[in-house]
Amino acid sequence: MGKDVIIACDFSSAEQTFAFLDKFTEEKPFVKIGMELFYAEGPSIVREIKRRGHKIFLDLKLHDIPNTVKKSMAVLSKLDVDMTNLHAAGTVEMMKYALEGLTREDGTRPILIAVTQLTSTSEERMQKELLINASINDTIVKYAENAKTAGLDGVVCSPLEAGMVKEACGASFMTVTPGVRFADGDVGDQVRVTTPAKAKEIGSDYIVVGRPITAADDPVAAYRRCVEEFVD
Repeated sequence: MGKDVIIACDFSSAEQTFAFLDKFTEEKPFVKIGMELFYAEGPSIVREIKRRGHKIFLDLKLHDIPNTVKKSMAVLSKLDVDMTNLHAAGTVEMMKYALEGLTREDGTRPILIAVTQLTSTSEERMQKELLINASINDTIVKYAENAKTAGLDGVVCSPLEAGMVKEACGASFMTVTPGVRFADGDVGDQVRVTTPAKAKEIGSDYIVVGRPITAADDPVAAYRRCVEEFVD
């Protein structure tokens, strides 16, 4: 499993997305398609980006009863994405069903990862509003352990948690980490952030980078800088 930089294509239309991707004439970056773009354009956007030769992380964060998630994952599997995800809060059973649905007849399947706690959820909110009395770190590690028990490949977590997840679940358990900014960049609305170089040091397997690349004056140069700091 090699490290890679995933660009978060958080655009609202196919037009904006392809205007951005057309800037890459040499590389075919791994891209993340989230809810906004998928709900705006539907499965056709996934097929077209795939046809252009990109790997795709379809970030829809499924969370429903096990059977519904299983059937939905079977549909997503046909889109030939490379990675997709769900909420670990849906329980071990839901995650197992998801894996069944995602696995094709020939035994192949996309990488499946679980969201532990959203980076917007603070420990205080988690305890007061969700009535989870454990610390946020203990909760994240427990959810990661549940994902591993269910047979998933890894979790989405902030780079600050990647180390403790690896410690609890093993080095081969994948960590996909958003919240990455350049040391000289703007942190935007993210609180728990780190740099590509630091994420590499911590042990992230994939970093998901949005605005530091998509909003850069030269997105291709920004992407190459990320790759240089994180992969090379």
